[in-house]
Amino acid sequence: MLNIKKKDIMFTGIQPTGLLTLGNYCGTMCNWKDIQKKYECFFCIADLHALTTFSRSGSNKNSIKNNFSTAILDIAALYLSCGVDPNRSTIFVQSHVYTHSQLYWILSNFVYFGELSRMTQFKQKLSLTVNTPINLSLFCYPVLMAADILLYHTNYVLVGSDQKQHLELVQKIAHRFNSIYGNIFIVPDILILPVGNKIMALQDPTKKMSKSDKNTNNTIFLLENIHSIYLKLQRSLTDSDCSSSCIRYDILNKPGVSNLLSIFSCMTNKKISILEDEFKNCQYSIFKKKLSDVVCDTISEIQAIYFKLRQDEDYLIDVLIHGEKNALKYSINKLDDVFQILNL
Repeated sequence: MLNIKKKDIMFTGIQPTGLLTLGNYCGTMCNWKDIQKKYECFFCIADLHALTTFSRSGSNKNSIKNNFSTAILDIAALYLSCGVDPNRSTIFVQSHVYTHSQLYWILSNFVYFGELSRMTQFKQKLSLTVNTPINLSLFCYPVLMAADILLYHTNYVLVGSDQKQHLELVQKIAHRFNSIYGNIFIVPDILILPVGNKIMALQDPTKKMSKSDKNTNNTIFLLENIHSIYLKLQRSLTDSDCSSSCIRYDILNKPGVSNLLSIFSCMTNKKISILEDEFKNCQYSIFKKKLSDVVCDTISEIQAIYFKLRQDEDYLIDVLIHGEKNALKYSINKLDDVFQILNL
């Protein structure tokens, strides 16, 4: 009998809120196609996490339901458009797999109030909503994230750099549970891509590119008009350096150029050092033209696949139903282990 080594498991997820950006693509999505060759992958559409921030004001029950259903299918189509193969990987909707909510409640007994209150993202969101009540779910967000990950015997979690603190808490929760009950959970490693893990705003490269940015020129959306994308890149901030080595990676002194080099590297899979050499003695206008062409070509291909897939909702639903069954099959084994050890 052949001894076939089982692949390590990789988990990642995206909330179905708003449109995905070039930052999402460079941070994780650009590598999905290749990552499937190395890992057994679970791609989660994190609709329960999305409930932490969606607006209830002026919304009726039907509009919320319709918006969520549409957004979930949008994300499913984008997953597939970016190279996720449903025959090799599992794409599923978080709320359709009940094990997530059950393990979340159990794990909440193994994390402390102080740990959650120190989460940087929570404190940032708290500072932006001074006069608005904060949902408990937003505070407990990292605990549900821990349940998402630990259910699948996950070895690696692919995230952007802004999620590193949350993942470190997930590791701490797993260690804490294991120290009491034995090696129930695999403690996952954090997988952050060396380039593109934090794409910055085009007009203000000192802050992260965000889909909620009020200045729309700061952000490129994956489903945006291609001409609009081209213009945004042409107008992106660089600096006044006119030297022969003006196109170089230097975050401290050249944040705008460094950001564009990161984007170029993600789009072409070329090392930044190679790009620096390639564009030596080059003007910013020529560099931006080349970058704009590469980005627009890549996004055009994604959009062509996306809009074709998005018209076939029956197919997308079939993919999600198949993913739900596979996710439940994996996760229920781990939940049963936890229930047994806790005599539940």
